[in-house]
Amino acid sequence: MPNLLTAAASMMCPHGGTVVATPSQTQAQAGGAPILQATDTFVIAGCAFVVGVVPMPCVTVQWTMPAQQVQVGANALTESSVGLCLAATQAPQGIVLIQSTQTQVAGT
Repeated sequence: MPNLLTAAASMMCPHGGTVVATPSQTQAQAGGAPILQATDTFVIAGCAFVVGVVPMPCVTVQWTMPAQQVQVGANALTESSVGLCLAATQAPQGIVLIQSTQTQVAGT
């Protein structure tokens, strides 16, 4: 089973920007940090993506494939969840890279 994503997870966009998650709930936790939901807010900072000479940084994440069997109010996220990095124009820029998760609780 894949590990659950929490507010302590390390994620980035394909261009090196850092994904910062703001959990909407704080009661359900794993490894001492709130479990993330597909409906939480995810902001990307520091993306350096450029198309030609026009900056097109990733600014947010839209999750398209959360956990199917784990809910914490809304569908929880796991390390196998798929999130799209989006530009301010809502253009898809690539898939979120999950670098680290907690290892105490897993789900599908």
